[in-house]
Amino acid sequence: MRLSLTKTTAVFLTALTAWAGLSPALAQPAAWPQKPIRLLVGFPGGSTPDMAARAIAPKISEQLKVPVIIENKPGASGNIATDQTAKSSDGHTFGIVINGNLTSAKMLYPKLPYEPAKDFSYISLIGTAPLILLSRNGLPAGKEFFSTAVQNASRLNYGSVGNGSVAHLGMELLADKVPGLKPTHIPYQGNTHVITALIAKEIDMALIPPGIALPQASAGKVQAIGATSEKASEIAPGIAPLSDLGIKGFNLEVWTAMVAPKNLPPADQEKMVRAVQTALGDAGVRKQLVTAGWQAPDTPSPAQLQTLIERETQLMKSIIDSHQIRLD
Repeated sequence: MRLSLTKTTAVFLTALTAWAGLSPALAQPAAWPQKPIRLLVGFPGGSTPDMAARAIAPKISEQLKVPVIIENKPGASGNIATDQTAKSSDGHTFGIVINGNLTSAKMLYPKLPYEPAKDFSYISLIGTAPLILLSRNGLPAGKEFFSTAVQNASRLNYGSVGNGSVAHLGMELLADKVPGLKPTHIPYQGNTHVITALIAKEIDMALIPPGIALPQASAGKVQAIGATSEKASEIAPGIAPLSDLGIKGFNLEVWTAMVAPKNLPPADQEKMVRAVQTALGDAGVRKQLVTAGWQAPDTPSPAQLQTLIERETQLMKSIIDSHQIRLD
């Protein structure tokens, strides 16, 4: 009996020792990320948000040691992809968004399927830029452009990437600064479509990010009127700010940023934040962003992005309320 107990005890102790040796490994969660990262971009390939995503993706992949896959899901001014980001639960899906998705969308779309202020973890601002006011060839340049636009107010139109987009609301703000300027709005799916329509003279003007606007203006396919800034911008060299053309108090930027679903664990969020910060600190990435028409932030952080969203939400609200803009 004593021998049997000894054997039983020995077997038990051996099993317990083995379990104890394995338990730390079993309790340790697998390192994140465990599979490729998905970046959902709510605009077509070749759009400025898409170019920003492709500028940072390789460096993020290098940092996290997994592939970074960019998925273009255009539609509804980027809100479709933003909603898919909010509802993702795989822990590896992130969204590349623009201003409107997190600032004006909720005011414009009462039935918006996501809540901008509650459904996201902020990762980082990626880039900012003034918009470039372009006109089709054949219209006057400089200050004369505005006098001609006012004289022909009932016949002119403009394009944007969609109802409620910064380009749409920006033109409404511009109309406030230029009494009598009331062109008709024609929405498109992306800036590449807008610029194509402008070159074809299907529309008369548009507010376009520099990355798409400047190459076409340099090629003589469209005409650059001015930049939506109060002073000259280094990413729009040679383009006069609208303040130089007599449009005072007009300062509007477009920006793009990365967000994640709210359910992303804080440790994983922090890891992605560090990867993006590393990417944005790389000289080659910053140069690529400038080529795409974006100015990378110097000190990107979730807090910086949150502050920007809160400030711009108030600006967009003032435009939307003053013009009583409502969308279905």
